[in-house]
Amino acid sequence: MLRLPDHWVWDSWYTRDDEGRHHAFFLNAPRALLDPDRRHRGARIGHAVSDDLYTWRPVADALAAAAEPAWDDLATWTGSVVRAPDGRWHLYYTGVSRADDGLVQRIGLAVSDDLHTWHRHGDKPLVEADPAWYERLGAGTWYEEAWRDPWVFPDPAGEGWHMLITARANHGPAAGRGVVGHARSTDLLHWTVGPPLTAPAGFGHLEVPQVAVVDGQPLLLFCTNTPHPRADEGRLWAIPGPSTTGPWDPAAAIPVPGPDLYAPRLVRAADGTWRLIGFVDERDGEFVGELSDPVPVHWTPEGLR
Repeated sequence: MLRLPDHWVWDSWYTRDDEGRHHAFFLNAPRALLDPDRRHRGARIGHAVSDDLYTWRPVADALAAAAEPAWDDLATWTGSVVRAPDGRWHLYYTGVSRADDGLVQRIGLAVSDDLHTWHRHGDKPLVEADPAWYERLGAGTWYEEAWRDPWVFPDPAGEGWHMLITARANHGPAAGRGVVGHARSTDLLHWTVGPPLTAPAGFGHLEVPQVAVVDGQPLLLFCTNTPHPRADEGRLWAIPGPSTTGPWDPAAAIPVPGPDLYAPRLVRAADGTWRLIGFVDERDGEFVGELSDPVPVHWTPEGLR
């Protein structure tokens, strides 16, 4: 478990270094804000290290809002970390700006040689929503321009890299336009946005998407906390598919029962098995803001359990 006495912790993502240590990157904001709803506008990316996924040692934050004016001068949000072929680490993250009052989300990049010291790559975002396929602020009835939670992974056939993105289609009923956005790259620096990998299926958004192969089954994991036709079945969902590149059918999404966590990630333990780690958002009606212990998971005929 990771709990910071003076800061709330929520969305997280993970990687391992050459020595086998686990690195957690996570959103955090001061508890001194008092109202947890204010945390999003003060979020920065924290960092902690563990040998076993249970005991975490916090280290210096990885990234915070840039100096004003900048496209990410209000807050830095959820992302993912991958290692480039040249050995450098790439942290893809969501940024929001004061100029947009935090309502327009864009994706940028920071790089590191050691997972501890990070430098922004350039002064502009790498990936923005393309109105050819995606809803932009003011073009629909949603309260924000959703373009966040980049999950980057290598193409299984060796043909570059994929990025999954929490996004919204530019058509369909306003409350159900949530899709998994998609971009591709050959070098991790230059990205081409393409059509979404899922069709609108009644979800307002599909948050923190991730792909993994669990017990031989490729899965797309996502969570949602907006009203939708199957909301009574849960907030965490897994879609089975033929490969990590899909295709993915939201109508085939299977709810993942318990634990009661939000924005969980599938994390591979040292023994090769999978664990689920997410944040505890509420307990007795109060926001908690801490990361859970790892929960073992397996793929079964009934879904991810």
